[in-house]
Formats: sequence, C-alpha cells, structure tokens
Amino acid sequence: MRWEDLAFLHWPVNPDLVRPHIPDGLELETFDGKAWLGVVPFLMAATRFRWLPAMPTANRFLETNLRTYVRNAKDTAHDGRPGVWFFSLDAESRLAVMGARAGFGLPYFHARQSCQRNDGLVTYHNERRDRRGPPATFAANWRVNGDAAIAKPGSLEHFLVERYCLYAMRRGQLVRGEIMHEPWRLSPITLDLQSNNMTRLLNLELSGPPVTALMADPIDVAAWSPERIRTTESP
Repeated sequence: MRWEDLAFLHWPVNPDLVRPHIPDGLELETFDGKAWLGVVPFLMAATRFRWLPAMPTANRFLETNLRTYVRNAKDTAHDGRPGVWFFSLDAESRLAVMGARAGFGLPYFHARQSCQRNDGLVTYHNERRDRRGPPATFAANWRVNGDAAIAKPGSLEHFLVERYCLYAMRRGQLVRGEIMHEPWRLSPITLDLQSNNMTRLLNLELSGPPVTALMADPIDVAAWSPERIRTTESP
C-alpha cells in the first residue's frame, strides 16, 4: 500500500485518562510523563493483498485514525516491543471496514470523507456514519511550511512515528501485526483545525491545537496479518 497526504497531529494527555482504555497485556507508553493521542488523517492508496490484484472500492480510500502508544512486556519473542494501539479507524470504504474488522480485529468505522489539494493546501474532512461508534468529526486544512527531515532518535517526534507494529484484540486474543517501511520524512505544517471530537469514544476532549503537527512524505508500506502474541502466561 501507499500512504499519501498524511498528517500526524498529537496532543499530550494525562496517562490516567488513557490507561483504562488499554487492554490487559499491554502497557501504555509515555513521553515526558504524558500519554500521547494522535489523530492521523491520510489517503490509503494502491492497497492490495500480496500476489492479488487491487480490489474495487478498497484499494484507494481515505482514513482517519485515533491512536496511542504501547508496548507488550510479556512477549517472549519480542520483549517490550513498542507499537501502536488504535482506538478507532474511520474509512470511507465499506469493504475495507468489513475486511479489517473481520481479519485484523481493528476497530474500523464507516465515515463520509473528503480530501482536496489546491496549490499545496490540503483540505480534509471526516464524518463518522457508523452506529457501532459515537458520532465524530474531524475537519482541518494544512500546508507545509518547512523542509522534510527524518525524526532524530530520542526526540518526541521519533517516539510518536517510528513504530513498526500494531496491536489489536481479535476474537478476545491480543495480536500483533508487523509493518515495514522506510523512516518517515516529516515536514512542519501550518494547521487550521476547524473541528475535532475524535476522542468522544474515550469520554475526553482534546483542547486547543496539537502540540506537534507534521506532514509526512508519501511512503510505500508493507503489512502482515496480525498473529497471536506468545507470552509466558500462554499455554
């Protein structure tokens, strides 16, 4: 797959407000004593299963994610592996929503979305229309205002974006899916945030603009189907 027009928007949050929403077996990761919630709107392009042609309506679609950062300390193969936990993934493709829920155990929701580019300005709108989750909207526009660079190890940006696996609950079992791509190249952006209540399902609000707002260069990504995590407590 290829990810385009992707923005990383992040807010610091009291960890005590986020930790109850993380399943057993995962530990919430913090930076500077804060948990971090990210709203990540982007275009999913050229999506297909390996060795198969692209599927109509599910190979190019918009997506808006709400995520935080975790690790699994009980994993016998990859002790403490850092990764991403998704609270929600809104997508305009109904086929992608159904497939990701069934096959990956990810909390996908159908949404009405739009994204336009005009002379470097990205205008993005997301409106969830799925009864399995509370109504939620995200609307913003942004423009790059600096040069792209790879995040420095040890920086907040590196903590937030350089993660190469995701965790999910599939049929009551904690699973991990591996992701592979080149390091992100990130540019600062000027952001006009008009609406954002994507955290409604967590019963909290993200007040004000994000502390860090970045746009990523387009990137090619390979992902593997999540597999059950083997822990010291597994039979």
